[in-house]
Amino acid sequence: MKVFGITGQPGSGRIELVARLVQAMAARGLRVSTIQHMPPAFDVDRPRRDSHRHRQAGASQVMLASRNRMALMSELRTAPQASLDDLLQRMRPCDLVIVCGDTEEDLPLIEVWRDDGGDIPMASEDAGILALVSDSVPDVVQPVFGTEDTTAITDFILREVGL
Repeated sequence: MKVFGITGQPGSGRIELVARLVQAMAARGLRVSTIQHMPPAFDVDRPRRDSHRHRQAGASQVMLASRNRMALMSELRTAPQASLDDLLQRMRPCDLVIVCGDTEEDLPLIEVWRDDGGDIPMASEDAGILALVSDSVPDVVQPVFGTEDTTAITDFILREVGL
């Protein structure tokens, strides 16, 4: 599996970009999966649901399964956060995994950055960021794509990962 990361501050538009990229790549016949990094306290479960009660009772894993989808929740409790390699091993084989959000893993990255007069792009100080997606043209050495230029961004990522 090839892996590529999309990073950026909250509200930058990275989630919307990832959705468009997945759609564009799937339209080209590629199997694409995503990993979304979340804050430590996130929860996809709801109180009073059977699965929530099982987790609260101490189950280390709870799987929700239907004809259309399944979800596996694993409680880490005191275990360390799973590494990217650990997460990738749990995924079905696919052509590309897009990792969205903050990551300290060494992987090719695009930054999504909005020029709101605040922070400067991380790309201006991080040569590991290969390109920038922005609503302006900041002073960086990396290529800059417009926020709606999904086709060019898709082409760039697929070229970078060799697909």
